[in-house]
Amino acid sequence: MRKRTESVALEHERHAASGSSSAGSAAAALDADCRLKQNLYLAGPGPAEPRCAADAGMKRALGRRKGLCFRLRKILLCVVGLYVAIPFLIKLCPGIQAKLIFLNFVRVPYFIDLKKPQDQGLNHTCNYYLQPEEDVTLGVWHTVPAVWWKNAQGKDQMWYEDALASSHPIILYLHGNAGTRGGDHRVELYKVLSSLGYHVVTFDYRGWGDSVGTPSERGMTYDALHVFDWIKARSGDNPVYIWGHSLGTGVATNLVRRLCERETPPDALILESPFTNIREEAKSHPFSVIYRYFPGFDWFFLDPITSSGIQFANDENVKHISCSLLILHAEDDPVVPFQLGRKLYNIAAPSRSFRDFKVQFIPFHSDLGYRHKYIYKSPELPRILRFPPLVQGIPGEVGTRAPALSVTRHLKEHEDVCPCPPLPPASPAPWRCAWRENSDASGPGRGGPGRPEAPAPGGWEHRFLWTAWGAGMWPSLPLAATQPEVLLGRQ
Repeated sequence: MRKRTESVALEHERHAASGSSSAGSAAAALDADCRLKQNLYLAGPGPAEPRCAADAGMKRALGRRKGLCFRLRKILLCVVGLYVAIPFLIKLCPGIQAKLIFLNFVRVPYFIDLKKPQDQGLNHTCNYYLQPEEDVTLGVWHTVPAVWWKNAQGKDQMWYEDALASSHPIILYLHGNAGTRGGDHRVELYKVLSSLGYHVVTFDYRGWGDSVGTPSERGMTYDALHVFDWIKARSGDNPVYIWGHSLGTGVATNLVRRLCERETPPDALILESPFTNIREEAKSHPFSVIYRYFPGFDWFFLDPITSSGIQFANDENVKHISCSLLILHAEDDPVVPFQLGRKLYNIAAPSRSFRDFKVQFIPFHSDLGYRHKYIYKSPELPRILRFPPLVQGIPGEVGTRAPALSVTRHLKEHEDVCPCPPLPPASPAPWRCAWRENSDASGPGRGGPGRPEAPAPGGWEHRFLWTAWGAGMWPSLPLAATQPEVLLGRQ
């Protein structure tokens, strides 16, 4: 028993000794590690630390790149979703297309007072309001010929209305979508027409500018009809021409078709930058480029337009119009493609409704830069408007089915043949006419230098090429001798 106890005690002593030695070795190891860390700190960073820093920087860069890619994918998905959703939204809400067609909520230029046209440089213009229907009011501008600007100072609306009965022709101008009757390019055109001796009457359709009402094709056409009747009630026998631009050409052909159906046509119709119908124009418009090849484009975008009662079918209207027609279009028009204006001319020219009237198409070359709304800048425009074509023109030069021609070139070919008689005293500008000699001409001269004999059997045949459409009264402004290549571009 004593031996066993002694052995156990010895064993305990041995374990205690070994434990103390292991604790001492652990303490020594910790001291060595502390000294190593201290030496590393004093010696500075070693080669392993930069590698760790570089790895951390790469991880941060990869994290940022992944975050950017995620955001880009998110934006792309939103854009694609919006691109796909817009057609369905337009299909479900056709009124959106109507607003995009009219753009009557876009008022450019901003902050102008339409009650004060003199602020736009029209110091011989009167502003007044007409009411075609209950709850509908139209803001109207009436600009008198420029030769009357002094007499027009301080005059009231009654004086302007009485002036419509003077011996000057009248143009009813129907503007396009967006903006107001005070748009910059529109004001410049009023000035050009006024300087040529025209009264210019223009207005904002219901829902545009300061006019009150909700826009629609029917309403716009009725507004134009009301203003036309208002003019005719005050103008007597003076000629009234209707000028439509862009979307206004659709209103103009709607109006003239109704006037012809009731047998009160205007003296002429002028279409600037016209289209065939609103479906073809919408399909050709720059805004439709991104959706032009979208599956079901017609169903999504074009059908809602017609379902809203918007057609502006110029191609159908011209088949029922019986008055002279002049089409002006620039080849570089980015809004209404030039080919639509040419197509409309090709539809109108052979129409039976124009068999007794003139149809003429005058293009402006793209080098001139007139685009969609700057044809008023053409130096040739005064000559074109001063000498509209008559029914009986020179065969091969102008005619119901004649191609577009250079006005200046034709006049220069004939102006040396016959000194023309003067106009009535109110407008002493010269007539321009063309004389054609028959193959068996034998008549003597009338007398006077350069004046051929009056028309006689086998003699000279006299045909007016350009004159007023039923008026014959024009302002005494000099005619510029210009080259057609500069004005109308390449022929």
